[in-house]
Amino acid sequence: MTEELQTRVLVLANQKGGVGKTTTAINLGTALAAIGEQVLIVDLDPQGNASTGLGIDRRERKVSTYDVLIGDRELCDVVLPTAVPRLYVAPSTLDLLGVELEIASHRDRTYKLRDAIARMTSERHPDDPHFTYILVDCPPSLNLLTINALSAADSVVVPLQCEFFALEGLSQLLSTVEQVRKSLNPRLTIHGVVLTMFDPRNNLAAQVVADVREFMGDKVYDTVIPRNVRVSEAPSHGKPALLYDLKCTGSQAYLKLASEVIQREHRLRAA
Repeated sequence: MTEELQTRVLVLANQKGGVGKTTTAINLGTALAAIGEQVLIVDLDPQGNASTGLGIDRRERKVSTYDVLIGDRELCDVVLPTAVPRLYVAPSTLDLLGVELEIASHRDRTYKLRDAIARMTSERHPDDPHFTYILVDCPPSLNLLTINALSAADSVVVPLQCEFFALEGLSQLLSTVEQVRKSLNPRLTIHGVVLTMFDPRNNLAAQVVADVREFMGDKVYDTVIPRNVRVSEAPSHGKPALLYDLKCTGSQAYLKLASEVIQREHRLRAA
């Protein structure tokens, strides 16, 4: 019997909105599942776009990550299968908007997600999937939901739009990650920066790519996600881009990114 690989928790975080964070969570998760990994996407954004983009109707979300964080349900109770084999989602609802007030007085308020993941993995029934990757989609802000995600994470994947203020936002996030590492989660690292919405016709985009690579070095993934109409259309159909149009440039880029993520994981495990 082969030994099960340890579950790796990767958080997709950026306090700026519109950088392709949820799109990356959906399509990276789909690509990882497509190449054989068992993947759970945990939707911690009250907007619930990751859940919607994976085809989970709001009426199906009887329980959600909100119920997990307030302690009413275990994480395994809210996990739903998606149309993608080996890909599951723990959906979110607008109830998450009020969760900070509800758990603010709890001593373990920053560790709600970490503890829920630990219980799910340690108490797993033999028939339940063993997730090799858990991807957490955070809201576009550095609030208690994001802090919970960072406290539960092994590493952070940072989606970064190829735009003028990209480095400014990146500096703020790196500072937050360092604070969390020092005070809440000493194992937290930056897994990588993924450059999104790249338009090769835009000279500024190419300059941003060069600047980010100079600033972050080999932490920047080689794969760059292009601006792509088919990727933008896919969520409105409740499908990841890889199901909506596998051959489009965006889908192919996410498959390359998934391979790169796994290669980095192999290097980490071998170290």
